[in-house]
Amino acid sequence: MEETFEQEVERTVAALKAGKTILYPTDTIWGVGCDATNSRACDRVFEVKQRPASKSLIVLVDTAERLKDYVVDVPAIAYDLIAHSTNPLSIVFAQSKNLAKNISADHSVCIRVVDNEFCKEVIRRLGKPITSTSANLSGQPTAMTYNDISEEIRKAVDYKVQLYHDSFCKPKSSTIIKLNADNTFEILRQ
Repeated sequence: MEETFEQEVERTVAALKAGKTILYPTDTIWGVGCDATNSRACDRVFEVKQRPASKSLIVLVDTAERLKDYVVDVPAIAYDLIAHSTNPLSIVFAQSKNLAKNISADHSVCIRVVDNEFCKEVIRRLGKPITSTSANLSGQPTAMTYNDISEEIRKAVDYKVQLYHDSFCKPKSSTIIKLNADNTFEILRQ
């Protein structure tokens, strides 16, 4: 099992480094993603999902310390919210940096510190964040398990992670909050 994990991490990182799109498990649901610093790869994610470019992609990082690499101003409250969150938490920050410009329609960015060993290891070895968006065509119901993912999505991505196809018992979407300049926040999705 350990060797399979290792091999799958290597294959996934190689695909991401080559600018490919991936279908992969996250700490919430299966996602479609790519290297979050590669604009062409981000364009491909929008194509795969048939998603309008006006919709933003979530960005996954492996540690809270990495936020400062991709967010212009990380309010202290962000670290507190992440540390005390019991559920997956995606935070919308006002201004991104060092990411593909087409991640969002404005300069904001939605980032989650992922709590999934596979994702963390892929991001750590890639040395860059990855995008995440649910593995379904835009406007269609969210696929809650690997087997729910449409054949159209499976065929459209460049690489499908070959682990955890039967693992998720309680898939869920993350809570999304938006941080305001005055250190207050609003819940966008619970």
